[in-house]
Amino acid sequence: MNKPISGNLISRRLFLKYGAAMSASIAGPIFFTGCDVDPVTGKKQLMMISRQQEIGIDKQQSSFQFSSDYGITRDAKVNRYVADVGKRLLPNVHRPDMPYNFQCVNATYINAYAFPGGSIAVTRGILLKLDNEAELASLLGHELGHVNARHSAEQMSKGRLSSMLVSGLSVAASTQGSGLGELTQQLGILGQGLLLSRYSRDNEREADYLGNEYMVKAGYPSRGFVGLMEMLDSLHKANPGSARVLFSTHPMNAERLSAAVQREKGIYRHTKDYLLNRERYMDNIASLRAKKRGIELLQQGEKHLAKKEYDKAEKTFKKSINKLKNDYTAHVLMSKCLILREKPALALSYAGRAKKLYPAEIQGYYIAGIANSGLKKYGKAYHNFAKCDQLLPGNPQMTFFKGYCLDKKDDTKHAADNYMAYLKMINYQPNKYSKYAYNRLKEWGYAK
Repeated sequence: MNKPISGNLISRRLFLKYGAAMSASIAGPIFFTGCDVDPVTGKKQLMMISRQQEIGIDKQQSSFQFSSDYGITRDAKVNRYVADVGKRLLPNVHRPDMPYNFQCVNATYINAYAFPGGSIAVTRGILLKLDNEAELASLLGHELGHVNARHSAEQMSKGRLSSMLVSGLSVAASTQGSGLGELTQQLGILGQGLLLSRYSRDNEREADYLGNEYMVKAGYPSRGFVGLMEMLDSLHKANPGSARVLFSTHPMNAERLSAAVQREKGIYRHTKDYLLNRERYMDNIASLRAKKRGIELLQQGEKHLAKKEYDKAEKTFKKSINKLKNDYTAHVLMSKCLILREKPALALSYAGRAKKLYPAEIQGYYIAGIANSGLKKYGKAYHNFAKCDQLLPGNPQMTFFKGYCLDKKDDTKHAADNYMAYLKMINYQPNKYSKYAYNRLKEWGYAK
């Protein structure tokens, strides 16, 4: 074997040093200190994230979250409708120069979220919980409130989102499963909501106020905002687990509903005759409502997966696929379930169908890579992971998996290249994958 020149060797001291100092290295190249003007209040504020950095972080991270949520829906009417309602609010926002975009993602869990540069998404799950267009405008207005009040940038400036900026993608995968060899456990890619801001109660209060203002100025009745808060309050009290990610990122309490009612009866009482546009909402999401039972089955199946009730999950996903013949999310979830049931060959068939349904989305290829690894077909697995890297570059974990497959094929040189690249991508952060990669490099003489 050809060993690298000594100048390229990774020492154990360097590996440990970078791991221990990673949080400091994150702050260095990304943050700068300075004063800015709060776009909402007009007052000076200490802000360590610039507008361009917000947009850059958004571009870097939002595509991974969208993919984690099974991609942007191909139901053009639903997606266009969500975007049209969002755009109707933009003339009234405090930061009209941001590159806003509005999407519906295929995930079935109940959530909506915003990235700091203006990328805003709603899940199919939450659209099925809304009752009218005014409530949708309220939901999008609330997320616009977070962007305009710069809440994500505020959290970053306080150092609360450092993991989001550099190594979140690798950390996400490293938390899956109980051992390196058990590739069947590496199913999450990104956990739901991993890259999203965890807002404070004050953040939520301000986003509510701003969202209510934006939707009213766009011509919607404040009753729509009350309706949204009533729905969220009911979920929070009756079944908080069904919206776990939503409430972990957007804390809910009775005060939010009470404040919305007060605004409706007070400063926005003049909007009582504005239209909720329920019929228009129902017409525009009719294709989604037709899938409601199938989506509810997917939600049930995901609950079974979380409880490790894999046989029940498989049966539930089968029922869902019978109702949702060509649903990408259903096929990906079934393939994940079959991997967990140690049926990699059958999982490949569902992953293959997912690839055909959404050829530009990575999860079908990813599960195929996991399944092929389980079948010890490392050449095919490598090509699956390489396709993921091609479609959505920048995930360190795909680089590791490519190295792992090459390692298993005894292609030491190219495996070492990938392991080295992986370690650099995560700033040598210690986790079970980086330790494995480092130890292999050491065995081969690429580390000391």
